[in-house]
Amino acid sequence: MLTDRDELECFLILAEELHFGRTAERMLLSRARISQLTQRLERRVGAPLFLRTSRRVALTALGRQLREDLEPHHRGIEAALDRAAATARAADGVLHVGFSTPPAGELVLKTAAALRASHPGLAVEVCEVPLSDPYGQLRSGDFDLAFAEFPVREADLGEGPELLTEDRVLAVAAGHPLAGRTSLSLEDLADVPLLSIAGALPPYRRERQTPARTPGGRPIARGPEVTNLQEALMLVAAGRGALLSAAHTATYYSRPGVVYVPFEDAAPVGYGLVWRAADNTGAVRAFARAAERVAAGAAAGAAGPAGAAGDAPR
Repeated sequence: MLTDRDELECFLILAEELHFGRTAERMLLSRARISQLTQRLERRVGAPLFLRTSRRVALTALGRQLREDLEPHHRGIEAALDRAAATARAADGVLHVGFSTPPAGELVLKTAAALRASHPGLAVEVCEVPLSDPYGQLRSGDFDLAFAEFPVREADLGEGPELLTEDRVLAVAAGHPLAGRTSLSLEDLADVPLLSIAGALPPYRRERQTPARTPGGRPIARGPEVTNLQEALMLVAAGRGALLSAAHTATYYSRPGVVYVPFEDAAPVGYGLVWRAADNTGAVRAFARAAERVAAGAAAGAAGPAGAAGDAPR
């Protein structure tokens, strides 16, 4: 037995008002239409729902039962529709998006451009995430989303799928013995101190950036702490240590005295969108969906017509 929303709305309002005229006023319909909707629902049920006289309207026992059964579900439907409308309205305004690397920043800008057509009321402002505090500005509300290095194991943060991946490289001084190699193993990290990132890095991020031991168990010396990439590369060039980094660093931060050597056995670096789990708004979801489409298009373009792998990042 199928009913439409007008029938159910009419029944619940009439059950509350017990007056056809007031029900008609609330629904902005004629009294005749209210009678028609009521009679149609009664025919579907197969029995009267209201007792009608010239002086009063009352619910039958069946009408009271139907009202008790329907009201919780009706309230739930109305609440769901209200939430959907609020989410849709939230797709307007300004969305602040942080990025941690130049390739991530480029994807954020391309996503913002793609959103202008589908969400003209949503403006996107972009800012770089500090190397030493990957989640602080997101948690404080300065950013609504951040394009961050994965994995992210924070209970208060939600994340989308991995959108970019890059190979890992080691930045070493041009005069270091490792600089003449065509590729490295993670075991080679035992031969050079690693620069570490100062600040509020979670333990799992710190271990990935500056592991204490090689996979074979050899200790890795700890070099000076740095707060940003330019400071790190200055220390690398001075021979104070090496820096574990992603492949894009060689392209965007090439400088005299620093050589980037790829690894043959290191897992790639992945990036994706992260947001406050409690603030998964319509605007956040709209940006995340658009970013997935942009990243998929970029990956398809990088693969080329023959399906060959593209250059990192990919």
